[in-house]
Amino acid sequence: MDFDKIFVLGAGSVGSVYGAFLSKRNDVTLIGNKAHADTVNSKGLSISGDINQTFHLEADTEIRRIPEKTLIILTTKAYDSAKTIKRIKKLLKKDTVILILQNGLGNEEIVKHAAGDKAKILRGITTMAAEFFEHGRIRFWNGETIIEQNEVGEKIAEIINECKLKARLSNDIDEEVWNKLVVNCVVNPLSALLRVRNCELVSDSLKTVRHEIARECVEVGKAEGMAFPENLERKIDEKISGYTNFSSMYRDVLKGKKTEIDFLNGKVVELGRKHNIPTPVNETLVCLIKWLEEKNGISR
Repeated sequence: MDFDKIFVLGAGSVGSVYGAFLSKRNDVTLIGNKAHADTVNSKGLSISGDINQTFHLEADTEIRRIPEKTLIILTTKAYDSAKTIKRIKKLLKKDTVILILQNGLGNEEIVKHAAGDKAKILRGITTMAAEFFEHGRIRFWNGETIIEQNEVGEKIAEIINECKLKARLSNDIDEEVWNKLVVNCVVNPLSALLRVRNCELVSDSLKTVRHEIARECVEVGKAEGMAFPENLERKIDEKISGYTNFSSMYRDVLKGKKTEIDFLNGKVVELGRKHNIPTPVNETLVCLIKWLEEKNGISR
């Protein structure tokens, strides 16, 4: 299946990078806030970091029409999934494909419920990191895009690889999602609470905390039927040590925005209760992040 049109729905930092690279060989429109869209349309999208280049592509604040053979890459915050998809439900076609590239657990079920049977939904994850400096300016660290294995996933991976990003297919996307979730559950809340770059979390004084977060996640994940690599805590430490960016949750808290805590540590706590598995460290992090949100005037 070929795609004649690609929309990146949720053009924040990561979404903007996907749109920029994919625009090299595809008809791409970024969908984001007005200030960012206006800047991209007038001055282009400047990306620094693992590449230094200005891309010129179309940006808008909403999807106004969905032609046949359209790919929608969903990179909104997880809590915005339902309302975002409901807005475009009437525009969706049977051959529309929505690729979910969001953090957290439960996203696929939400999107499928919102879209009904009007589109094909695929799950993927990204290990790419990006920071939103200002409208039209993004810094990024290259990573991997992992997509569930099927015919459509193969085509999307091919498109991504052709544009000089890295993509691969997985026969068990649920385990890929869980393995990334464990990393996010360690990095996001701790970096947001301590106001540090991700790599700064790899200190001996935080080792017990990091490893207890991961251990609780793994125990719950195994109860959900997932498998994890040996020495996962050590492997997570090695990964984090190379992450010189600020996490998305750190940036959300700093900007007074709602976080995705309910889809990360909050989901681990929820599933832990389902399986009667205690998750006190993750539950404490959820409470602390929600306290910060309340302090920022965010009501739940």
